[in-house]
Order: sequence, then C-alpha cells, then structure tokens
Amino acid sequence: MRDVLPELMEWWRAGETVGVGTVVATFQSAPRPAGASMLVGPDGEAVGSVSGGCVEGAVYELGQEVVESGTPVLERYGVSDDDAFAVGLTCGGILDVYVEKVDQQTFPELGEIADDVEAGRPVALAVVIAHPDPAWVGRRLVVRPDDEAPSEIVQGVSGAESPDSPRLRTGLSETRPATATTLGSDRADQAVRDDALGLLSLGHNATLTYGPDGERRGEGMQVFVWAFAPKPRMLVFGAIDFAAAVARVGSFLGYHVTVCDARPVFATHSRFPDADEVVVDWPHRYLTTEVEEGRIDARTVLCVLTHDPKFDVPVLQVALRLPEVAYVGAMGSRRTHDDRLARLREAGMTDEELDRLSSPIGLDLGARTPEETAVSIAAEIIGKRWGGSGRSLASTDGRIHHDVAR
Repeated sequence: MRDVLPELMEWWRAGETVGVGTVVATFQSAPRPAGASMLVGPDGEAVGSVSGGCVEGAVYELGQEVVESGTPVLERYGVSDDDAFAVGLTCGGILDVYVEKVDQQTFPELGEIADDVEAGRPVALAVVIAHPDPAWVGRRLVVRPDDEAPSEIVQGVSGAESPDSPRLRTGLSETRPATATTLGSDRADQAVRDDALGLLSLGHNATLTYGPDGERRGEGMQVFVWAFAPKPRMLVFGAIDFAAAVARVGSFLGYHVTVCDARPVFATHSRFPDADEVVVDWPHRYLTTEVEEGRIDARTVLCVLTHDPKFDVPVLQVALRLPEVAYVGAMGSRRTHDDRLARLREAGMTDEELDRLSSPIGLDLGARTPEETAVSIAAEIIGKRWGGSGRSLASTDGRIHHDVAR
C-alpha cells in the first residue's frame, strides 16, 4: 500500500470512494510481494499493481464490485484455478488478494496512518481478511510501538495460511466492515498487537492465522498486517565518486541514505544530492553513536568505500561486532582486502566476525564505472536479503522468487 498511498490519500481526503486490492499472501513464483496494492479510482482509474500485469484485469473488475457492494472479498488467483489463464496468471505462482472499499466512512483512521508514514513514524495496520463470522471481516487494528500495551501479551507469531486451504472467497455479510481499531475481542487484539509489533521491527508484511477469538493454536481467522516501518538505512562511509553512485542506487531502492566522511571538503550535500544526510565525522565514531542511539537495526546495510586503513579498520571493528545488520561490505582491491583482513585480525577480530564481511564489495559483474559498481553492490545487497545465488537465472532451475532470507 505504501507505493499507492499518495494517490489513495488524495481521493480519501476529497471524500471519494476507492477500491483497494492488496496481495496478502504469495506462493511459488508470485511476481509481487505481500503488501503490493492496486487502486480502482472513483473515475475508473487503475493505480498500482498486484501482479506485474498478470491478474490486474480481474482484480480491477472485483474492485468495482466491492465498491458497489461494500463487502470485502478475499480471492485466490493461481494456475490451480479453472480460470487461471483467463485472467492471465501464467507464471506458475499463486496470489491471495484482499479487496476492500475505502473511504472516510469505512476507514476513518487512514489519515492518521498516512501522517505516520509520511513522518517516518512506525505504524502497523492489521485487518481481518477471513473469519468464520463474516461480521469480523474488514475489522482493523492500528498498532504503534508507543501505544499502551495490553495487560497480558502472549509471545510468538502465528504461521501463514497454506495454499491448500479451502476456497477463500469471503464477503457473505451485507454490512460494511467495522472501522473501530479493534478486531472484536481483547484476546484477539492482544495476540495480533504483539505479532504486529514483531513484524514492524523487521519491516515485514504477513498474513497470520489464529483461532476465531485470537487463539494461537487455532485456525479460522486470518489477519493481514501491513508493517509501515521507516525506510531501512544505508550508511555509506567514504565521500568518493563511487559513494555518490551508491547513494543514488540506494535511494532508488528505498533506503534512507547517509554518507559519512571525516573530511569536510569532500562530505558536502552538493556532491551527494541523492543522499538524505551527509555527515562530517569519523566513520567509527558516527557508527558507534548511531548504535548507542538505537538507530541501527537488522535492516541496515553498511558500505565502507574509503579503502584507507585509518578509516576502514576502526569502522569495520564496530560494524562486524554488531549483533545484527543486513550487510557489511568494504571496497578495495584483492591486495587491499588481504591487508585489511590482516589489520583486523591484529586488532583482535575473530574469523567468525570477519566472515560477515563482503569484501571486495559487490558481485562479479565486471563493473568498471562508479555507476556499474553501484549496481554490483546493490545486486549483492538484494541477493543477501532474498537469499539469491547471484547467478544468471538462465543457468538455474526452480523458483525465481525467494522467500525473505532474514
């Protein structure tokens, strides 16, 4: 939903009604991830995508039906369906798409959620997409980290629903979905709130399964959680021309990009217009401060491009000892890499810590220019995130799309 939120909010604030279809679960080689949304606008406009073109036509028609009826629907599209090829899903994947009617009456909380997303404040939105009692379908729970927690929280995250489950089409109720930020019971709210906070900390969307009243060892209720976490961070150390290209690609991929260098003559906003922040500080000191302030998490990627021992070694000592970050890469030739490893070992770093380092940075693409090198670095980061091999797809078999690696 994040990608189409500006258009959705424009219509919502104008008092218009919009059909919203969202991918809530994927199986096999589905082309779009959970959370991808498509809008059916008040004048028939289509905005966004749920399948990269495969089933947009069918979802568009369903969106029009839902706007007319006011009844949300959970629909599955896949090659196992009799009409799979009629709607164009020929990629071999399976999509569950939840379609709902959105306006100021059915979703009054949307404005506050959009304000949180715009301001970079973490917020999660949980919606019941299937339930034995149709009156529960469409109920929402808004979860923020600083909200007062319920008195009793049960730990754990429920599993996602199986592609072998019975027919998923819902929407038997003639009433509109409830708009209060409760799912229907304290027990359900407690379970879903706790799980939503866990997903929010990772920045992952997911469909969770519970018993009808939020029981963890049960089935019947499915809840989709949008985790609107702030952008993941990319820290680029070294104010060089390669850093400018990496910052540009990082911004394109959706990272909040910070360029840091101790040399003020090079670390300027004019040299790095695509970076969100340009910081003049010693890299290791800046990283240490960010860690202490709690601004480094499991989604953070660190690119050390200085290839100068007086900068590299101290910052890598901090980076490689962090309990959890998504990626740590360092630029340099083979000779520089060997010298860097020797210096890090002399500084007391273990082989286990050094194994976390991607160096020389990037995939072997034969890159030469800063822009090509930035692409090779981005490709390695993406591969680490999704568990890709980095090989040509033409030389591999099996699924194209991987599950989340972390």
